[in-house]
Amino acid sequence: MSIKRNALGKGLSALLESAETDVTTKGEIGNDGNVLGSIAAIHLDQIETNPFQPRTDFDEESLKELAVSIKEQGIIQPITVRKMGYDKYQIISGERRFRASKIAGLTEVPAYVRIANDQGMLEMALVENLQRRDLNAIEIGISYKRLIEECSLTQEELSDRIGINRTTVTNYIRLLKLPPEVQVALRDNRITMGHARALTGITDVVKQLMVFRDILKNNLNVREVEELARESGNKSTIKKRGEKTNELSFELSKIQNVLSSHFGTKIHLKRNAKGDGKITIPFGNDADLNRILELLNY
Repeated sequence: MSIKRNALGKGLSALLESAETDVTTKGEIGNDGNVLGSIAAIHLDQIETNPFQPRTDFDEESLKELAVSIKEQGIIQPITVRKMGYDKYQIISGERRFRASKIAGLTEVPAYVRIANDQGMLEMALVENLQRRDLNAIEIGISYKRLIEECSLTQEELSDRIGINRTTVTNYIRLLKLPPEVQVALRDNRITMGHARALTGITDVVKQLMVFRDILKNNLNVREVEELARESGNKSTIKKRGEKTNELSFELSKIQNVLSSHFGTKIHLKRNAKGDGKITIPFGNDADLNRILELLNY
């Protein structure tokens, strides 16, 4: 029986308290006198951002609000850094607090000082971000994709380690295959996750964009988009919203068949939702035309 790996979903603290990344118990002291694993006040100019940071969108207004809070209350939750060398540190988690502290005019911040290898650091940063509630769906999808590709995990292993359903992992990663225009709209909350998931069911990019623009223009709900996605899988063209199909009633079909039999050619009868329409009588040559004209007593 295989032993299940520890789930990252149990929290970033589970990683930070690992013997591989936490040297507090060893009581090591850095060259600057900071005990590794303890909380230390570190100057902002000694800290660099994490190159593995999965978050790419920091809302400026939100950062300003956090900066005001930091001015009034201080930093309640220390950031976490790893020691890179003498007086040099790199953020593992807490970049938003770091940025807001700069805006607030602080010169130093409280930080946990730890060590971590690059892969372990990437996992820490990704998991720490995945636990945040304000991540957009695209950022979550990118985080899942990076955990799989850069940490050599399968989707099954990832779902086990972060404690979510494998289907959920797949759905988020599939969002990254949508056209950039759609991804930006999802990131900016102009469409919902439900809309985006329905769009992934359309394989043709042109049709995806057609439906996407229809969502924005006509405020389509998720169910309507799902219906359009189903139709796109069965038809070569997407039926426009509100457009009626040209299906004939039983009586009109019977009339069409009678006329076809009478004129000896395939009669086309069309009728729209308003009730008006047309009857088309095709002919193959002049002789065929004269035959039809005689039947019309012309």
